[in-house]
Amino acid sequence: MDKLYWLDQIKLQDLAKVGVQAFDLSKIKQRGYPVLPGFVVEADVLRQFLETLNSSESLIADLPYSSLHLDVHNWRQLQQVAGRLRQEIISATVPPHWVRTIFQAARQWQRSSLILRPSLAISNNQEMKNVSGLLEPVFCPCEEEEIGEALKLLWSQLFRARSLLYWHSAGLSLPSINLGVLVQPVDNAIASGVINTKSSAWDIEATWGLGLAITNGEVLPDVYYIEPKTGAVVERQLGNKMLAYRLHHGNAFTDEQLQPTLDTDFLLAYILEESQQQEYALPEEFLQELITVSNQIVSELGATLTMKWTVAKESLATKLYITEVTVPQSVNKSVQFIQGIGAARGRIIANAHIFSSSQKAIQVPQGVILIAPVITPDCLPLLQGVAGIITEQGGLTSHGAILARELGIPAVVSATGATTLLQAGEKLLLDGNKGEIYRFTEDKENFPSEEIEELIKEEKIVNYQPINLPIIATKLLVNLSQGRLIEQVKCLPVDGLGLLRSELMMLNILEGEHPQEWLIAGRKAELLELLSEQIKQFARAFSPRPIFYRSLDYLPHDLLLSQSSIYSERNRTILGDRGVFSYMQNPAVFELELQALAIVQASGYRNINLLLPFVRSVEEFIFCRQKVEQFGLTQISQFQLWIMAEVPSILFLLPEYIKAGVAGISIGTNDLTQLLLGIDREQGKLGRIFDESHPAVMGAISQLIKMSQAGGIPCSICGQAPVLYPEMIDKLIEWGISSISVEPEAVERTYQAISRAEQRLILAAARRQLSNLKN
Repeated sequence: MDKLYWLDQIKLQDLAKVGVQAFDLSKIKQRGYPVLPGFVVEADVLRQFLETLNSSESLIADLPYSSLHLDVHNWRQLQQVAGRLRQEIISATVPPHWVRTIFQAARQWQRSSLILRPSLAISNNQEMKNVSGLLEPVFCPCEEEEIGEALKLLWSQLFRARSLLYWHSAGLSLPSINLGVLVQPVDNAIASGVINTKSSAWDIEATWGLGLAITNGEVLPDVYYIEPKTGAVVERQLGNKMLAYRLHHGNAFTDEQLQPTLDTDFLLAYILEESQQQEYALPEEFLQELITVSNQIVSELGATLTMKWTVAKESLATKLYITEVTVPQSVNKSVQFIQGIGAARGRIIANAHIFSSSQKAIQVPQGVILIAPVITPDCLPLLQGVAGIITEQGGLTSHGAILARELGIPAVVSATGATTLLQAGEKLLLDGNKGEIYRFTEDKENFPSEEIEELIKEEKIVNYQPINLPIIATKLLVNLSQGRLIEQVKCLPVDGLGLLRSELMMLNILEGEHPQEWLIAGRKAELLELLSEQIKQFARAFSPRPIFYRSLDYLPHDLLLSQSSIYSERNRTILGDRGVFSYMQNPAVFELELQALAIVQASGYRNINLLLPFVRSVEEFIFCRQKVEQFGLTQISQFQLWIMAEVPSILFLLPEYIKAGVAGISIGTNDLTQLLLGIDREQGKLGRIFDESHPAVMGAISQLIKMSQAGGIPCSICGQAPVLYPEMIDKLIEWGISSISVEPEAVERTYQAISRAEQRLILAAARRQLSNLKN
């Protein structure tokens, strides 16, 4: 836990850390309105806590990154999962130094009691409107042990059955939910309630004591109808208020645990005297003060607000406080928000640079956020110095997403209308973790330039030093294509390069032309030298660790880099002449690649292997194998010829491929998923149903691993699935995957996930053996 965020110091860029409720409350406190002091325990503290949970349950072990896939319509399963998750949290221990930090900060208020309020920031502003009441505040004494228990109680509410059902129905994954905890002192109240303001009318609700009686629906509150322009009370209605709540002492609990008239150890629900029931709860002087304060807040924040208030007893005085404020995003003018899909992790603040697909830009300014309709491979030279990427189209497996992850820069894809809604040169906050884009216009005092560097202190690619790493049996490989990243990536704890994407690597040397154009122009020798030198860089850096060079697999829109209609017209379908089929139609470029690999072998490098993309038939593989033999690559005993397992026909033909000489397979979950589910992976709008953890995809992966084992060949996986769904790693290890290949930014957490999965399998096997011995 790095620090606490005090209400009078929260800035605009802290929104995702502290949550919307705390952020809105901080705005009015910083403008001098009567708000109780308080601080926020940021959302990342919950993530750090979840990472410490030690359980053999994969759902729990992979928190906070688990996508929590479960059948929410199976109520028995839903209740069981919710109960198990909450029990794990409640029984865990909050690090003592965290609790001590919170206690020492709260002790300065010299109050005996605290309230911990949930403060959410989630991916979709429209969905935020429906979150009210999903999570409740927690009360506790201002004592270290009770603070720790209260934190766990509040955090565990994320995993109640109704919460899990809500996250599922809203299409939210756990990483997209940011739960901050607002900590404030709490005193006994004379009266509490809510004020709702609209341009046409206001109403104030009030009851005796703490506001729980209204929240729980246990009273019919007094209601005051206010004329907004004059502040006059137009009408009053006396409510039906039989009970109220006040503070007592004892352990923390949520208000859902209270029962009317039940004397708990901390809060007391008590029956009001009949004479008090017949009185209006809100004293007249505080009614007028509340109207005046609300008028001032409305003039600054907008006509439509919801605020909770309390008239609290303090040692020497009674004061009015605003305890919560909700500002609809549509009237929150300081933040303009665009939602997309988070495709590459990280957060960055920089100026926008709009790039139209019709442009032929020579270069893009350094350090900007590049905004484009779509990123095609020929855009790669433009990305070398950008700070982040936003695209209107594409999904998690689009070229823009893949390139951003490899370059280590944050990216948001499928941000509809970004090139028209955003303006060139304006300052943006790009959050690739949650797929959110914020633009800053009016509220510039909340965005001081001296804090920018602190915000973006996130390493792009971890320069990882493997110290005291657990030993893993499953091989971990890395995906790469950019030579300038070799020095950073080669130090990662990986067993080799599992996917060298040739088409992205070659874009650095192709000068915007298709390789065939070079051959037609008589530049074969020049291209051959450049290509072999590029491959040699990777072979040299990773030697003796193996490298799997995937031969060219241009998608149809990749061919836009060519000016010749020969290549664009015939490839306008989704699949076009993809993969090795194009080698059979025109083998010249493939032969050039094989010649380059032979040159690398002749230079003394024995760690280079070939991975064939998008193989549709055994006949296609045999054609390629004969070409490989023709160029002498198989004369080196270490050389292996693999194929990508991404076309579903391989599920039926793998034994035939093995007979024909396939030495190994690498499962490409991106293409396998789109072909099994009939979803174009480039279409961001289909992102929610492009699910690599779909039972059909998981079944196919399991079958491929088992068939590989039966055929005596290794099986790797190189798509995004293990990164997007870390809980999948448990299954992959259990099924016997030989290796997992991921982007550089995901190496460290994938290594740890593999280690946990292997340890769970070992533990399970040991328990079975022990049980057998006992029997």
